[in-house]
Amino acid sequence: MRAAVAALVALGLAAPVHAQTPRLSRDAFDVIPPSERVSGEPGAMRVIQPGCRLGPTDWARRRIVDVAVQEWAFFGFQTVDARPVETGRLPDGVVPDALNPRRPAPRQARHMLRSGDWENRERVTASIAGYWSATPDGAEVIGDQNREWRRTDRPIDWVQPWSAAFISWVMCEGGLGDMSQFARDISHRVYIDQAIRARDGQAPDAAFVAHDAGEAEVQPGDLLCNARGSASYRSLADRRRESGEYAPLHCDIVVRVDAAAGLFHLVGGNVMNSVTLTILPGVRDGEHLRPLAEDDLDGARTMFAHLKLRAPAIEPNALDATPTIRAINAP
Repeated sequence: MRAAVAALVALGLAAPVHAQTPRLSRDAFDVIPPSERVSGEPGAMRVIQPGCRLGPTDWARRRIVDVAVQEWAFFGFQTVDARPVETGRLPDGVVPDALNPRRPAPRQARHMLRSGDWENRERVTASIAGYWSATPDGAEVIGDQNREWRRTDRPIDWVQPWSAAFISWVMCEGGLGDMSQFARDISHRVYIDQAIRARDGQAPDAAFVAHDAGEAEVQPGDLLCNARGSASYRSLADRRRESGEYAPLHCDIVVRVDAAAGLFHLVGGNVMNSVTLTILPGVRDGEHLRPLAEDDLDGARTMFAHLKLRAPAIEPNALDATPTIRAINAP
């Protein structure tokens, strides 16, 4: 597996291998596993650790990337390739992007999903509950889920989408534990609106500042956000007009920027039922590489917001230098 990870990272394909990787020990990487933030079996699960790490924003960038990549490994390195190609076979474990008309979703995609396999559900259930624990409403969400579990003996998925909970937990473990730094929530819109207020000079302590895609350089540790479903945002102005209102949104954490290849590598939660890495194509637009948008290619996901972390830059290939990848590639 070490050779596969090293080779695929070098090729810009990240690490689409099937093996799930245990989290590193806390001696090797000091992260409280999300599964240790909750206790009890499904149906009687409860939060026992709602606290978060507190630290200065300018220390957070590398830790955010390191934490996110460890979760990607724990869930089995599932990877979505969003590059617009018309032909060619994908590497094993890489799931075609269902939103790209040039790359239809495969019939067997479900069988590639790490958390979608029922035999692995028990393994990841406590981790997902741990993500919820980092949000103010997480205990209530877990309570609702407990009631669903008690209603049936059949395996059921999480009723509430958990992608914002994943981001909130990463920021919680990343050191942005003060809500004035990062507004952890069960909805992406809350912290996106905080970053927009920061851009407008109304949230001086916020860790992230919102930009339109392409307006500023995208770096590992930043967030890229797109609208889903009924929302059709193309820019910050679209969201600013509806600030505070519900909208189906999603954000991923940038973990690697390959300017030469024109690629962004993003890690997000609840992407095809897993913590997944997405390979997102970029285009050079003036000074900065920006994510491909629908104006560039029909069906492409438009990232309407780039949330830039107020912290010094780290190396563009930060994914490769994470404790998880280093441990996998160690002799």
